[in-house]
Amino acid sequence: MRLDSFIDRIADVRIQGVFNPYSQICSQYDSHQSPQIRRANLRAYMREAERKRLDSIWFGRDLGHRGGRRTGLALTDEVHLSMLTDVLGCGILRKATIGECVGERTASEIWRAIVQLPQLPFLWNVFPFHPHEPGEPLTNRCHTELERRKCEFAMLEMLEWLQPKKVIALGSDAYRVLSSIVVGCVLVRHPSYGGQSKFRSGIQDAYGLRKNEVSSGHFKPILHL
Repeated sequence: MRLDSFIDRIADVRIQGVFNPYSQICSQYDSHQSPQIRRANLRAYMREAERKRLDSIWFGRDLGHRGGRRTGLALTDEVHLSMLTDVLGCGILRKATIGECVGERTASEIWRAIVQLPQLPFLWNVFPFHPHEPGEPLTNRCHTELERRKCEFAMLEMLEWLQPKKVIALGSDAYRVLSSIVVGCVLVRHPSYGGQSKFRSGIQDAYGLRKNEVSSGHFKPILHL
């Protein structure tokens, strides 16, 4: 895959009621450079994932207004940008917004699980943008099937590019999309709305880790907190 061409294509997508962080500017939190920073971060992330040959990918549903809308990186908020930088070794990933760093509960739970794994998974969404309620850009909603089909190429090309050995769908919405495309796709409970415990046990099961292995040190985590 030509990374610049791929990122240019997703930056060109325009959908009413959907924020595209790779080309659009949030009037409240962005500067005129924010879309370029998010594109650069995604490019660095994908380049290093390709170099390290990451062999698993986690799919969320879509970007949230406290996380990926601001960073342009799936399941990663601004609080965890430095952690992704440390784990991936891809140089500094820059904060794209103005003001204080904003955290997201989902991203915190995702990264709490990731640092306990022997290798970083690649993080993406079945819908790579931020859908919001009409006239309320800082809200979250589920994307529609029609919206998803307008940018389905991004999900399909990401799978073709990475050729993952393990594909994990976080939540039933992502699973409904992926299960018809990916043989052996694993459904894991999304950590939101009280699903943290089932999410953690689901990830442990997906990677063949017994619950006591996390604390007993039977495997080497990618980052020590």
